[in-house]
Amino acid sequence: MLNEMTSKVIRNSYYGSKRMIDIIVSLIAIVILSPIFLIVAIAIKLEDGGSIIFKQERSGENDVPFMIYKFRSMRETEKSSSTPYYVWDNGVPDTFVFKNTGKQDVRVTKVGSFIRKFSIDELPQFVNVLLGSMSLIGPRPEIVAITSCYSDKQKQRLMVKPGITGWAQVNGRSDINNGEKIRLDLEYIEKQTAILDSVIFFKTVWLVLAGKGSV
Repeated sequence: MLNEMTSKVIRNSYYGSKRMIDIIVSLIAIVILSPIFLIVAIAIKLEDGGSIIFKQERSGENDVPFMIYKFRSMRETEKSSSTPYYVWDNGVPDTFVFKNTGKQDVRVTKVGSFIRKFSIDELPQFVNVLLGSMSLIGPRPEIVAITSCYSDKQKQRLMVKPGITGWAQVNGRSDINNGEKIRLDLEYIEKQTAILDSVIFFKTVWLVLAGKGSV
């Protein structure tokens, strides 16, 4: 009983400090990166005159949907068709990979291709973190069309707040299949600590600077 209470106190302390770090870091990031936000916004607007921010419904903590923010990387005419529809009766197949393969996707703009390579399109998600719908570290928020097909085991990855980056992202990012992603996300949920979050953060910085594994 004592060990259980101690574990609960430690876990609550972890989540409390994690939220505090989320708020502080996201505020600092938004201020420091504001010149980049402005440059990207101008570049997107100059290329095709369309909207700057792309919004899409994702599954959040406990499968509660929220709107995720990204810099728009696809042509304006492609936004309405960018959310696919899936039907799987026994969960999302382990072999499934949500990634365009083969030649360069013609729907992506020139600016979009660059900001995707270095994950700059994800920067507006610091606003999601500040608002509390996301965390800096956690399983990446999946689109509702996919999570609606999750098996009971796969739904366990929705037990925590989704993150800008996570354990699966630093172990393959968009190159791993759904089965491996679920395994890594569940491993993170089971083992999550401040130390593991720090490891994920610094690995993410390295991967982003190297432009590896981006969509």
